Amino acid sequence: MKITVVTPSYQQCRFLRLTIESVLSQSGDFELEMLVIDGGSTDGSVELLRSIQDPRLVWISEPDRGQTDALRKGLAKATGDIIGWINSDDLYTPGALAVVAKAFARNPDRQWSVGRCQIIDSSGREIHQWISRYKDRRLRAYSFPRLLRENFICQMSVFWRRLFGQQIGEPDITLHYAMDYDLWLRMAKLEPPLILDHVLSQFRRHQSSKTNRVVRAQFREQYDVARRYAGSHRGSLLMNRLHAETAMAVYWLHGVLGLSDT
Repeated sequence: MKITVVTPSYQQCRFLRLTIESVLSQSGDFELEMLVIDGGSTDGSVELLRSIQDPRLVWISEPDRGQTDALRKGLAKATGDIIGWINSDDLYTPGALAVVAKAFARNPDRQWSVGRCQIIDSSGREIHQWISRYKDRRLRAYSFPRLLRENFICQMSVFWRRLFGQQIGEPDITLHYAMDYDLWLRMAKLEPPLILDHVLSQFRRHQSSKTNRVVRAQFREQYDVARRYAGSHRGSLLMNRLHAETAMAVYWLHGVLGLSDT
């Protein structure tokens, strides 16, 4: 079994080495390929990539149209049986890919899997444990209508068979925030994921990360994506809007009141 990890990157030299190390340090009963698709960074990322002499790492650096475009390029180049996508400021936990490889080997009929995730800050300290616990509960109670209500799936803890990814099609280049949610809903329309009760990744929140800037446009785009696949699940669409408003209020209160990160 071969696992390909695709990493879109742009101006993330500060964290990129740690991301690469978290991938290349994985070992187990699988081959590994890492594809870093850099958007023409000028912050030292290219020099860093050149300095890493590991045949499992393949990279390009050229201007692109953003994260989704870079992801599409990476997926087109992927040769693995199993595909993962991790951004250039996030991490895999030790042994994560071995867990994934074993899960797919034991479940040859399953096409995609979702594991758990932690949230860390710029220094690697775990934060926002309440969010992680919330998403873990939602993941354990997975159903398609629940996924339509809110995106509780952590992108860097998702893996899928390459042929299944080809079946659902490329990421939507028009989406800026919810390209991952769009992929999960397309996959979920075909079959439910294999749930892995294991922390596979760490999502890094920092001042310059896109997801750190929680804006109404993000939730509006998620709602528009959910509407594409809702069909008769009109109640789930209503709940999607309510969840968005609640999330906005929680993040706002968290910032205003200076609540603990834990």
